[in-house]
Formats: sequence, C-alpha cells, structure tokens
Amino acid sequence: MKQGMMGQSSEGKHEEDASLSEFLASLIDYSPTIPDELVEHYLAKSGFQSPDLRLIRLVSIATQKFISEVATDALQHCKARQSSIIKDKRDKQQKDKRLILTMDDLSKALREYGVNLKHQEYFADSLSAGIDPASRDE
Repeated sequence: MKQGMMGQSSEGKHEEDASLSEFLASLIDYSPTIPDELVEHYLAKSGFQSPDLRLIRLVSIATQKFISEVATDALQHCKARQSSIIKDKRDKQQKDKRLILTMDDLSKALREYGVNLKHQEYFADSLSAGIDPASRDE
C-alpha cells in the first residue's frame, strides 16, 4: 500500500516539476509591466544579483501582484470611506461619483500587509508653500 502512495506522489511531483519548468520557460517571452532594469536596480541595491532573466521577471511579477493587491485594497477603503460620508449627508444628492484616494486609504491598505506608512499632516510642494507672501521677500 505504501508503494502505491509513493507512486502517486512521484507522478504528482513530476507533473509539478514539468509545470514549473514550463512556467519558467514562459518568463523568457513575457514582457513585464515593471521594467527589468528597475527590478535589477532594486535587487542590486538590496545586495542581490542574478544573471538569470527568469528570476528577475519572477520578482517583477510578484511585485506587480503586490502593488495590484494594495491598490485594490486601498480602493475598497476609499469606497467604504466615501459611502460613510454619503450616509452622513443623506439630504444632498450625490452628483459627483468620482472616488478620491487619500493617503489614509493607502496607509490602511499597506498596514494590512505589514507596511507602516507614516506621513506628515501637512505636505508642501515647494519650500515657500505656506509662507506669508509678504515675508517671502525677506
């Protein structure tokens, strides 16, 4: 009986190896969304280098999946936040159905993946932003 189970296990392992080999071969022809050079740069910056293009593309696919999942979760947080705002203002009609993604939505989504994003309460797009115009000349 153990031999029968071992035989099935060997066949399953062989099929997994074949599908893995087929997947790795398909990565050569795949054109990733995140450029290979960018992935190689950040891998090298973290101390990892590999001449195997398939490995670089595999990291690119994993990164793309992570970004996609974070963006989807942030969108869900945004929808939940905006639907609660609409419930608070029931007397007003909703004319504008655009969603506005905020840093809070992104922070909540990233927190689910163990990434704590801290940002300042006030963002300035230039050094002189927020300064009184009369005091800028000084």
